[in-house]
Amino acid sequence: MGFFKAYDMRGTFGADFDLDLVRKVGLALPEVVKGSRWLVGRDCRTTSPAVRDALVEGLCASGAEVCDLGLCTTPMVYYFTAADGFDGSVMVTASHNPPTDNGLKVSKATALPVGYADGLDVVQRLVKEGRPAPGGHSPAACRTMEPSPLSRYIAWQSSRVDLAALKGLRFAVDCSNGMASLFAREMFPDALILNDSLDGTFPSHSPNPLKADAREQIARAVRENGLDCGVIFDGDADRAMFVDENGEFVQPDYLVPVVARATRSARPGAASGAERIKVIHDVRTSRGAIETLREDGFEPVMVPVGHAFAKPMLRETGALCGGELAGHYYFSEFFGCDSGLLAATRILSQIARAKSVGRTFSGMMRPIVSRYANSGELNFRVEDKDAAIERVLRRAAESLPAETSRSTLDGIRIEYADGWINIRKSNTEPYLRLIAECRTAELLAEWTRLLRNAIEG
Repeated sequence: MGFFKAYDMRGTFGADFDLDLVRKVGLALPEVVKGSRWLVGRDCRTTSPAVRDALVEGLCASGAEVCDLGLCTTPMVYYFTAADGFDGSVMVTASHNPPTDNGLKVSKATALPVGYADGLDVVQRLVKEGRPAPGGHSPAACRTMEPSPLSRYIAWQSSRVDLAALKGLRFAVDCSNGMASLFAREMFPDALILNDSLDGTFPSHSPNPLKADAREQIARAVRENGLDCGVIFDGDADRAMFVDENGEFVQPDYLVPVVARATRSARPGAASGAERIKVIHDVRTSRGAIETLREDGFEPVMVPVGHAFAKPMLRETGALCGGELAGHYYFSEFFGCDSGLLAATRILSQIARAKSVGRTFSGMMRPIVSRYANSGELNFRVEDKDAAIERVLRRAAESLPAETSRSTLDGIRIEYADGWINIRKSNTEPYLRLIAECRTAELLAEWTRLLRNAIEG
């Protein structure tokens, strides 16, 4: 089934899944994720109310007690799952996918993720076995959360950062017509707010800020208004990304050291007694960011790509925080989960601090960004991914310098004296993904050409 992914369940509504499948998933979940108290939330996609109703029908048919969070961000579901002691939770969302898509993000107690390797595979099997479809249980029977969960959530987020320190900062916030619209004006009262009307058709631009065309509007707003920066949230507000004062995109992995600095400042006693505070990052992270973390006194810990792997690793390693190339940032104080809002406020606090001493956002980032030339993540549609990876490894052995180390944590990351490469299969899309980073742009162009030719055969 194409609906079941490595990290969650996601696909095009009416093609990859339907309401009957969602009901069966709801019926199976409590058998896999033990416990009877469940929390459900949803985003603003046009299909989310119907998907939510079908999910709740299945959960109720299994005997679960369901609490409805209503319209919310994905991090809100994580927060209340852990803070209020639910046994399991589901967020109805397709995150940054197109408006035709929808999906289910599942967590168990303490907001630990449930991915394909640790539960969704069993859910898929139970569904395929054809368990009886539930019936006769009204979704209206589930209770709503009181008092206002949004007020509680905003109060907690506000307590984690000195919002007064942002007063001198001039910035824009793009909600992408998604769930960040719930908190943007209250959390950022002095900001220029864009696209904060909830609209699951995402009329302004794609809900995926990694796409360049999705960032055009906020980049233009920053330039035309002479702002210090802009922050853009994805559809379900678990990710936050930035453009600098010139409207230029700041690759999210470069911001991992910035998040780490801000989090250490906000929580000075969080890692008392530790020689070096651990910070997680995924296998695609720039060497410039990793070197900066070490220079700042942190211990970088490399983890596989994806929240289903990052969250458990953050807890296991005792890391303070961490981040990914895709714009997810994780925090030990947030139950080890990702929060686009907490990441945005932490990064904004560092930009404000830089501005107070006469430095621009781009100037603050230059010592990290300028160390290496980075290709960004390059995507290739190939029929035989394994054969393409073998061609890349052969070409690298033949044409690139002697490797200094190799990691097979997620795909293959090969380190060289003058750079590194990572080749991996996507866990969520039909792509083979390549990243290369080198000391010079000229060397990067040469490496990228060699590896691209190898992939394309």
